Amino acid sequence: MRDINTPATAVPTPAFGVIRRFLPYLWPANDLSLRLRVVAALLLVIAAKSIVLIMPFAYKGAIDKMSTGDKSLALLAVGLVVAYAGARFAGVLFDNLRNAIFERVGQTAARQLGQDVFAHIHRLSLRFHLERRTGALTRIVERGTKSIDVMLYFILFNIFPTIFELTAVCVIFWIKLGPTMVAATLVMVVAYIVFTRQVTEWRTKLRREMVDTDNNAVARAVDSLLNYETVKYFNAEAHENRSYERAMTKWANAAIRNEVSLSWLNIGQSLITNLMMAGAMGYTVWGWGQGKFSVGDVVLVNTLLAQLFRPLDMLGMVFREIKQGLIDMEAMFGLIDTNAEISDAPGAPDLIVSGAHVRFSHVDFSYEPRRQILHDVSFDVAPGKKLAIVGHSGAGKSTISRILYRFYDISGGAVTIDGQDIRAVTQDSLRRAIGIVPQDTVLFNDTIGYNIAYGRPDASQAEIEAAAQGAQIDSFIKAMPDGYNTMVGERGLKLSGGEKQRVAIARTILKDPPILILDEATSALDSATEAEIQTALAGVAQSRTTLVIAHRLSTITDADEIIVMGAGRILERGTHADLLAQDGVYAEMWALQQAEAEAETRAAAE
Repeated sequence: MRDINTPATAVPTPAFGVIRRFLPYLWPANDLSLRLRVVAALLLVIAAKSIVLIMPFAYKGAIDKMSTGDKSLALLAVGLVVAYAGARFAGVLFDNLRNAIFERVGQTAARQLGQDVFAHIHRLSLRFHLERRTGALTRIVERGTKSIDVMLYFILFNIFPTIFELTAVCVIFWIKLGPTMVAATLVMVVAYIVFTRQVTEWRTKLRREMVDTDNNAVARAVDSLLNYETVKYFNAEAHENRSYERAMTKWANAAIRNEVSLSWLNIGQSLITNLMMAGAMGYTVWGWGQGKFSVGDVVLVNTLLAQLFRPLDMLGMVFREIKQGLIDMEAMFGLIDTNAEISDAPGAPDLIVSGAHVRFSHVDFSYEPRRQILHDVSFDVAPGKKLAIVGHSGAGKSTISRILYRFYDISGGAVTIDGQDIRAVTQDSLRRAIGIVPQDTVLFNDTIGYNIAYGRPDASQAEIEAAAQGAQIDSFIKAMPDGYNTMVGERGLKLSGGEKQRVAIARTILKDPPILILDEATSALDSATEAEIQTALAGVAQSRTTLVIAHRLSTITDADEIIVMGAGRILERGTHADLLAQDGVYAEMWALQQAEAEAETRAAAE
């Protein structure tokens, strides 16, 4: 497996290794109908090529009959011409039947591979997604998925038929013209393939450079557009335009070098094939002059070589496309090979929640070895109780929620739910048992109803509306012209911060989890709305084990226990009254916030 910190395109994968990876998608073990389609398509390929090889003999026969000058043979010549035209039509017919039969195989393979990559990306850890650019990631998946259909088509319907036709032409030349023509043909084909391979290897480096610069340009653009508001806040449009211009200039230069190299490749290929055509035709015309060959033989050789050159000319393009496809698929398989940092233990059972008793026991954690975040953190949240975690920014509060969700594994200690270590149960069952209202709510670019229903996709409309009522957002939604079908925009930007947060609360209410995490759940709300939401959250949390990560201390005075964190350690713990009595860090924070609140009240009164 590839380490998450290794770029997917860093180490080139051998071509046969990549091809071997996608062949199972061509020959699926559990789908007989698709296998039969592959067999039928290959039989049609052989039939089409066989007919194409017969055509020149009909053409030769017609020319030989005509060259005798015997008018009585005209009808036979016409029959041979008709047979030639019929063979041409049959070749086209078989090719298109082949395409129609094989289309489902190619599309199914591309769909299945795309689904496998998409599912694996979702299995990767939060660390992977924080360190990767979304634009570059989606481009890798898009190009890799499209490549598999191209690869299947070219390998089965270009390379294999070309080899079959070349073999047949060599046999025909051996019988009709002798070994000299066979040797000349093979020398030409080998020279063509060697030249194409060498130039394409050179072009592959240019292609890699172009792909990398394209990824960077797209990632730069997506990153800038996702942070549209930040760009506006700092009047940074010109800076973003310059950055994008630099990225696009690099891509354009790489694309120019790539296209120029293609021109040189085409010139060299044309020179080789035309030299062979000239030599072969000169040889057969000389043989006709010596009485060795008929006029029809000259036509036969010309037609066979012309037919062989067509797929050979295509072979250059096919070889380039396959090499380019291998590069794109290499990056995608690199994603599949990326090690899932957080994975279920073999045979891990589902979490069984009886009371939702959460316990952190001497937990140590660090995002990287050189910087430890949590130091010997221990606390207990009994079933149905509320624990509040407070502290200044960087104290490690939000890290606790990420650990409970098992986005990261701890380096020391244990985290248990009802006595079950969360590392020993399946991640799916663990996350089903937890609901969260995050500080930064990001919504899907869909309807409000869809975003609320995301907490439980099979919920009825009545249940969705009940959750919205619990989050104090139902009246707002019904006031919109489209109601629950109102689109929220990219990342929910059409809604205010408070509205987005209430949608997140409704989503969690609908999920109805036994464990609830409120991570600054009312931070984007005004005081009046905050009071309403606090009432709603109190009702939601009443029968649940609740962890509240708070900045405003006024929102957690009713907590059964409050722990005060600083620099990743628990500094103080107790109820609100206990902590005020201790006159420590918590009491200082409380006094400061009360003073700020009084100042705001006076300012509002003035």
